[in-house]
Amino acid sequence: MKYDIKLNFTILFVFAIMFATIVINPSGIKAQESLDLNAESAILVDFDTGKILYSKNPDATIPPASMTKMMTEYLVLEAIQNGEISWDTTTEISDYAYSISANDAFSGVGLKQDQPYTVKELYEAMAINSDNATTIALAELIAGSEGEFVKLMNQKAEEMGLSEFEFVNSTGLDNADLAGNHPEGTDSDDLNLLSARSTALLAYNLVHDFPEVLDTSSIPETEFADQSIRNWNWMLPHEASFLEQFFYEGVDGLKTGYTESGGNSFAGTAIRNGNRLITVVMKTDSKEERFEETAKLLDYGFKNFQTQELFAEGYQLDGKSTLPVQKGKEDTVKVSLGDAISVPIKSEDAEQYSIEYVIDQDKLNEDGELTAPIEKGEVVGTVNLVFEGENDYGYIISKNSSSVPLVTEDGVEKANWFMLTLGAIGDFFANIFTSAVDWIKGLFS
Repeated sequence: MKYDIKLNFTILFVFAIMFATIVINPSGIKAQESLDLNAESAILVDFDTGKILYSKNPDATIPPASMTKMMTEYLVLEAIQNGEISWDTTTEISDYAYSISANDAFSGVGLKQDQPYTVKELYEAMAINSDNATTIALAELIAGSEGEFVKLMNQKAEEMGLSEFEFVNSTGLDNADLAGNHPEGTDSDDLNLLSARSTALLAYNLVHDFPEVLDTSSIPETEFADQSIRNWNWMLPHEASFLEQFFYEGVDGLKTGYTESGGNSFAGTAIRNGNRLITVVMKTDSKEERFEETAKLLDYGFKNFQTQELFAEGYQLDGKSTLPVQKGKEDTVKVSLGDAISVPIKSEDAEQYSIEYVIDQDKLNEDGELTAPIEKGEVVGTVNLVFEGENDYGYIISKNSSSVPLVTEDGVEKANWFMLTLGAIGDFFANIFTSAVDWIKGLFS
């Protein structure tokens, strides 16, 4: 009996401790904010909105290795889109590209110099098998030389708004490993450099502008010439049994990377229930770990975030539903949100979001009024979403769904000359009356 009493007391004590932990520290029952990733740098992005859901050292510059090839892929697809080349365009292999292909240190598809290859063949070998020589061949085809192609890479990075980057070759190899064949305009010890933030933005632009890239990046295995080539992305559904542990439902891209200087990295993307996420992990300790850490990011994103409409189109901020109007038939005009604001959030964070108006000062006169005539639906400012909680990582793109136009709900016609004249006369006498009152008050003060 004494044993039962002690046991019951112990059970009650444990439950009391658990209850106290939840009450005193309610965050303990929420999703873990720190993922404790085994990567030097990482980022998780919602594709539809560009909202960053998680980041770790996102601006540290690290050699991206073969993730560099995403920029080469972009420029190839852009050249096809612009009609400069086609999938059926053929090219032969230069001595430089052949030397890279023949080098056992760079596992490749074994290119030959006595036969032409189509752009489609070269692109698939690059995008699926991460082949370096085919990447160089495509760069030379588009720009004439890899040195000129590198200039295009850096120009495109500027256009995309990448914040931390340096491209020195098309492949992601270290220039020091190119046996003196580094591209013209670069040094022999130069490295490609990207941050996780910039890598994610590159991946975003690639998928956004050329969604067909996923048709290729999702292929686990294919044929090249007379051989099979395999995708280094182990999160795809490979037939090899030892890779089954890394399979992740919904993954369809994008690019792995490894060099001694950059470690093991992976830019991934997955879609579930119409929701696409982009991930980047940089400098993990092993090939396996880059996929394990990516799975952590994807689990965190898919399980904890749901896109919600926080403020509907037409919503009006309390106390700020109108703006004053000068020279109009009405003295004010109603304003409201021109679009709905929808973002991926944790359900428990919904109450921590609010909005603020930013009125376009060029639309106002010196008295802070709009001037008639005003059209219905005229944009008079922007509405910004404000998050008042912790861990607001911002957005990967400058134009995001957390900022929408502030518009007028009705039109306001300009008052006719007679009404404007009466108004001016009224203002004149009102000013005289106010001045007189002030003068009289001054006499008796």
